[in-house]
Amino acid sequence: MAPAQSPDNPERPPGPTPPQDEPELLAAVRAGHTSAYGKLYRRHLAAARRAALSLARDRAEADDLVAETFVRVLAALRRGHGPDRSLLPYLLTTLRHLRITRAGAEARLVLTDDLTRYEHGEPFQDPTVAALDRSYAARAFGKLPERWRTVLWHTEVRGERPTDIAEQLGLTPNGVSVLAHRARERLREIYLQEHLADAPRHEMARQLGSYVRGGLAHRERSKVATHLATCPACRRLHGELTEVACGLPRGVAEASQPNLRQDRYRGGDARRR
Repeated sequence: MAPAQSPDNPERPPGPTPPQDEPELLAAVRAGHTSAYGKLYRRHLAAARRAALSLARDRAEADDLVAETFVRVLAALRRGHGPDRSLLPYLLTTLRHLRITRAGAEARLVLTDDLTRYEHGEPFQDPTVAALDRSYAARAFGKLPERWRTVLWHTEVRGERPTDIAEQLGLTPNGVSVLAHRARERLREIYLQEHLADAPRHEMARQLGSYVRGGLAHRERSKVATHLATCPACRRLHGELTEVACGLPRGVAEASQPNLRQDRYRGGDARRR
């Protein structure tokens, strides 16, 4: 059996560990104790509001999303459904699904006598969520070193192979591949960190994006793990980022293409100085 996470065992990532009383509180809610749900509500309200504000058009819509989400989760728990160990991932997933469902309903509300064009369902992509993802990706791209932005321009936007651009970049084809891999991975780390840009947090939380992606050096990773073992607030933020990372789109670099195209890097500018 793997050793339990503790401050004396910082090498094992603690993961999105909920507070120790959370399973008991969830069980109490299923048994009909409303006060237990009140405690869970107060614990996760801030995280739910942050998620709702990032998806909604205004604060009023965000507040409505949060209220409806907590009502739905309570109803699910009373029916014996929902999580047994940690409420937050289930809560945030419910909130996102509710936003997507509402946006889809709004998009489909068209007054017409001719329904033939609507007989077949079409895939729906929430434009608000898509725009938010693009903004995170663009901000993350802007924080990369110029050389890394250059290699992403050539490989991700123009679709060039390492052998095509090795001479332009002053590298071997293998060197181009390594540089492109590092640039993509760093872009993903910063993309995750952008989700916490507006959240009040401990200084150590600035490294959570890299920590979740496994991009920290051994010593820094140990420091973050030790801090997470003793800081419930940062553990909750870590849980949120871990959930985001599980659904991290492969095309984070592609999502920042408008920003990439604006830079218009040329091969001559990308040569090693």
